[in-house]
Formats: sequence, structure tokens, C-alpha cells
Amino acid sequence: MQVYLDNAATTPLDPEVIQVMMESMQQDFGNPSSIHAHGRQVKTLVEKARKKVASLLKASPSEIFFTSSGTEADNMAIARSIIDLQITHVISSPIEHHAVLHTLEDLQKRGQIHLDLLRVGANGDIDIEQLEDILKDNPRTLVSLMHANNEIGNLTDIKRIAEICRAHDAVFHTDTVQTMGHYRHDVSELNIDFLTGSAHKFHGPKGVGFLYINGRNKINPFIYGGAQERNMRGGTENVYGIVGLAKALEIAYDHMDEHQTYIQGLKEYMKSELQAKIADVSFNGCADADNSLYTVLNVSLPCTEIADMLLFSLDIAGISVSGGSACSSGSDIGSHVLQAVNGDSPRPSVRFSFSKYNTKEEIDYVVAKIAELCKK
Repeated sequence: MQVYLDNAATTPLDPEVIQVMMESMQQDFGNPSSIHAHGRQVKTLVEKARKKVASLLKASPSEIFFTSSGTEADNMAIARSIIDLQITHVISSPIEHHAVLHTLEDLQKRGQIHLDLLRVGANGDIDIEQLEDILKDNPRTLVSLMHANNEIGNLTDIKRIAEICRAHDAVFHTDTVQTMGHYRHDVSELNIDFLTGSAHKFHGPKGVGFLYINGRNKINPFIYGGAQERNMRGGTENVYGIVGLAKALEIAYDHMDEHQTYIQGLKEYMKSELQAKIADVSFNGCADADNSLYTVLNVSLPCTEIADMLLFSLDIAGISVSGGSACSSGSDIGSHVLQAVNGDSPRPSVRFSFSKYNTKEEIDYVVAKIAELCKK
């Protein structure tokens, strides 16, 4: 049996997304920057996709910019904020995705910013009171905090953080890569400055993402070389990816409630089955379902002789999971998120992440295999 439970790394393409992308690949080959009929036809597709994304997020189409990934979108928001908005102080957390953390650490090494990282509790929640305390003495700061952690699933109250930022004239960037397509984001109410998404996290294609930039913020291009994306990002657009992204997000919004109910059920079922069949199992991150990403379950397992080979053993059994962020696959430095939350715990941890395509039968198979491995 082959089971894929690494949807936080990437999701399978929805068949409807494949269909619209294939149709576009077969018919729409013009360069959207060309002024002739073939170019104008493709330009229309890009702008139609932009309007669709904007309408779902309650944004203006002029506030949506397509990128190659969530990583590029994060980099663009952070780097251009610091340069163009004259920001020298940034607040973030030690459990952010490396697209954010590594960018900030590099800027700090260059002497361009002073970086404060918020405290993280034993359950993985960031210290929002500390955020307020720092902002009181540091107006005009950039705050960069993700909506949901990609490894342990903790949800952060970005609405509250946005309100705190507004009260202190701070700029707020949030990485919503893990929650885009799984929760509704209404930027007209959230009052966020920058928000990012990546298509392959919600059953769209890899290699395409987007950045929402609140219209009140005027920044310069991150990539030069052309007038694409209204002079904000040079380079010929990934037209087929953009078409797929818009379709995937539309499907996600149309069926969000039913998918959330179904996937949350799978997560709770797996959690209860693990507790019933494995002694001394525990879970990393917030235990409160209302404050935890319903697609992610990070499990801490008892130490056994094969603990170091657990992911490999599961892979041999046909089970695809992760020990942390897929962006760190092949690295032996461990998870910076679990390090921040649990310190140097010797227990093996596995991230299971679910999608609408998973089944209870798959969960039963995985739990049985883990129980078998934990006895060795």
C-alpha cells in the first residue's frame, strides 16, 4: 500500500486544475507582454486569474503580484519593506519558515536591521505580550509572523497581531503558505500589509505563488529586467502556473467547509488511534483543535532501537511523511522548530499532513505500521 501523508510539503494536483492547465498549454502560447493578438489573449488569462485571486481574498487586483513561490514572495515582502519603507527593526519568531528566518538573519548580518525573535512557549505558541512590549519602544517596525507553523501546525491570531501592529504604526507581513486554500483570508478586514501564498500547498502546480501588497505600501521591484507584474517583477510570467493557481484556489474556496470537516476528522481519528495503540506517544504543538492547523499532526514517538531510521522504515513500507520541513530534507541538523519548542529531546518526531485525498483506511495502515516499528 502506498500512502502519502506529506501534504504540508506539497499536495497532489487536482484533476480540474490539470485540465485547465492542459487546455491553456495547448491553446495559449503567446507572450503576455506582446502587443499582438496572441499576446493579448494570454495577457487576458493572467489578468483573469489575478482578478479571481483578488476576489477570493477581498483584495484589489492591483494588490496581487504573481511570483515563482511562497519563498520568493516572502523574500520580496521583507527585503523591499526594509529598503523602501526605511525599516531598520524587525520582530519575528524562531519557528518561522526559513524563507523568512534566513532572509532576516542575512539582513541582520549585513547590518541592515536589528532583529528581535519572540519567545516561544512549550506548546509552540509565540509570546504576543512580548510583541506588544517591544513595539511600545520601537515604532515603525516590520513584524513578520506566519499564520500557521508548517511543522507543528500552531495557528497564530493574525487578526489580533494586525491590530497590534496598526496601534504601533508597525508593518505586518504574514506567511500564509500553509493556510492559503484551507482558511478564508479577508484582507479587507485583516488590515495586513503583506501576505503570501503558494499554489502547490492547495492542490495547484509547483513553481507559482503570489504576494498580496496592501495598496498603502509603495515598494520597488524585487526582480528587474522587464515591466511584468505592473513593473514589480521582471521576467515572463508562468502563465500555465498562474492559471492553475487561480483554479486551485477557486476550488479550495468553493469546497473549504466540507474539506475542513473531512480532514479534521482524519486528523482526530489518527490522533486517537495512535494514543490507543502506542504507549507514551505525545504530540508537538498546540493541543487545542481551534488553534491548530487541521492538516498537520506532529507526533513525538518513544525512543526505540530504530528511532534514527524511522522515516526510512516508513518509506520502505510505502508511507511518505516528514520529520520536519520538506525544504530541509536531506539535512542532518534537525528541526529548528522542534528545537525551539522541545530543546534537545531525543524522541523521534514525525509530521503527518493530510489532504482531501486521504482515507481512514490509509490512516489504519499507517498507525499499524508505526505500532509495529515502535515495538522494535
